[in-house]
Amino acid sequence: MKSRFFILPALALLAASFASPADGSWTGWISDDMCGAKNAQEGGGECASRCVKEHGAKYVFVNESDKKVYTIDAQDRVAPHAGHHVVVKGTVDGSALKLTSIEMAK
Repeated sequence: MKSRFFILPALALLAASFASPADGSWTGWISDDMCGAKNAQEGGGECASRCVKEHGAKYVFVNESDKKVYTIDAQDRVAPHAGHHVVVKGTVDGSALKLTSIEMAK
């Protein structure tokens, strides 16, 4: 009976750790949410910038390894990097990226 009181809180903590946002660093491309991974390549910046300015699209980050698309909270910080191959650092929660830094990939 007493072991149940220890196991259940441990399982709850374990589940909470899987549900929490993940901090990290990822390499990929800055694109727009209308084209997503299609514009995740060198030279895609002109199209992404035009979609944002003319059609109200938002900039997104496309992870290089799995092509997953993440929304970005700091639109003004990523705008100069549209179409660029970048390394971003921040926190991912589901498909949202809270950006802490961005730099050009080597």
